[in-house]
Amino acid sequence: MQNVNSTANIYNFISKNAQKTPHKRAVVVPSGRDKYGHRAYTSLTFKQLNDEINRFARGFNKIGIKKGTKAVVMITPSLEFYITFFALSKLGAIMVMIDPGIGLKSLKQCIAEAEPEAFIGITKAHIARVLFRWSPQTIKINVTLGPKLFWGGHRFYDLRDSDNSEFPTENMHPDEMSALMFTSGSTGISKGVVYTQGVLTNQVEYIRELYNLGSDDVDLATFPLFGLFDVSLGMTAVIPDMDATKPGKANPAYLVEAIEDNGITSIFGSPALVDNLSRYGEENKIKLPSVRNVISCGAPARNDILQRFSNMLNEGVKIHTPYGATEALPVASIDSITILNETAAETDSGKGTCVGFPDKHVQVKIVKITDEPIEEWSDSYLVEKGTIGEIIAKGPIVTKEYFKRPQNTKLAKIKQGDQIWHRMGDVGHFDDKGRLWFCGRKSHRVETEQGPMFTIPCERIFNQHPKVFRTALVGVGEKGKQVPVICVELEKSISDIDAKVIFKELAELGSKYEHTASIKNFLIHQGFPVDIRHNAKIGRELLAEWAAETLRGRI
Repeated sequence: MQNVNSTANIYNFISKNAQKTPHKRAVVVPSGRDKYGHRAYTSLTFKQLNDEINRFARGFNKIGIKKGTKAVVMITPSLEFYITFFALSKLGAIMVMIDPGIGLKSLKQCIAEAEPEAFIGITKAHIARVLFRWSPQTIKINVTLGPKLFWGGHRFYDLRDSDNSEFPTENMHPDEMSALMFTSGSTGISKGVVYTQGVLTNQVEYIRELYNLGSDDVDLATFPLFGLFDVSLGMTAVIPDMDATKPGKANPAYLVEAIEDNGITSIFGSPALVDNLSRYGEENKIKLPSVRNVISCGAPARNDILQRFSNMLNEGVKIHTPYGATEALPVASIDSITILNETAAETDSGKGTCVGFPDKHVQVKIVKITDEPIEEWSDSYLVEKGTIGEIIAKGPIVTKEYFKRPQNTKLAKIKQGDQIWHRMGDVGHFDDKGRLWFCGRKSHRVETEQGPMFTIPCERIFNQHPKVFRTALVGVGEKGKQVPVICVELEKSISDIDAKVIFKELAELGSKYEHTASIKNFLIHQGFPVDIRHNAKIGRELLAEWAAETLRGRI
């Protein structure tokens, strides 16, 4: 693992892979269809990728991008995305990564906060940059991938230098900033998480160790940022034909096609994508014999989805569900075999979702729930084992601050000497075996007169109704006197909807458990709002507003 006294640069993984496996494909992207109707692909080997990184590092450097330059990168998943990320890293520049799905207003605010000097993006991104005046005071270097219209600057491929020899790499102190990764803002405003070179390189090593991934693997990279880990690990990253900002709407036939065409051994996908793919596989009796590893994160995976997808895989293949956040990943991990054989029954009875044992490099504790800052660590904040509290984590993959947001940093971090605990913003508990259980977001807890109610333990009870796709617990009213309400999204195949009957059956389900017996209010919603990154985290804040308006005058 990364020594704190050494230097670090995530680009070095690419250089090593280019020497070790020069002819192995590094990145594969779809490029239309051939005359037989088969999917065609374009690719770069590790040697070719490394050569292009050197060419573009030279080109970027000639236009003023250097160590410390903050550069917004808005390029869709492509060969150019990988070249750009690692070329910037090689230079010691700071990548500013913002999910475009957060909306134009939030994008403008995030870019303004980052104060970037450079903007590297596709034509559409530059049009938005100009029209909505994204940080014109600071952005002085513009690079366009695609047609360059009226805004000046440089065409991407004009910067491809003729010299592909090794360009000097900025090997940096592990604590030097490498990237600003903005959160999705699914439970609040998007914040720029400061990623150091040490955090990035440690993440690569820990993921390798945790899931035994390496140069023998070919990954279906449905989430662009994880694809960067793929090539760092020496894996082949295959980018499928899909909109990466809408994983839940990916065409499952295209995903299966990519898996079969490329001999995919590993899949990374959000629970929404895995759900969609598993339903398609069940309907069409599809098996995926080449796949030997699946990683699904972004939200807790439902047991029924895990079982359905497991049926598509060879016996013994595990679906791993890591737990973490943009600020700290991986914190813990569990697999489908353990879930289905050991923890599913407890989840179904409302204990929460087991997310496994903490990674051996990470310390995890449970502290008393508070919305106030905790500035200095004290053992007095700890709760007894089994008690639900806030999850906190400390370790080499835990980020230390939000960029230029001292108040948010103060709320999310706890100092312990020269070390930092990150408050995950989640609630949960440890069981007698030392496994961590997730019970929902702290901000989503419902504060009733009888005490707090937590989303995951409550929702799991009602999710077991055969006509229910998913539910969401929200609170209506002022904190401390909130009325719990269950919002219900039905399975899309359900046509004979009798709300009164469904509500009665849900109430009967809830009455069997102490923690849900008091829930008497149910509402059917046509389709829950979800986060823009994984399409899996439910937008409970929006549902709470909708429920309050719908039930106005009735409770």
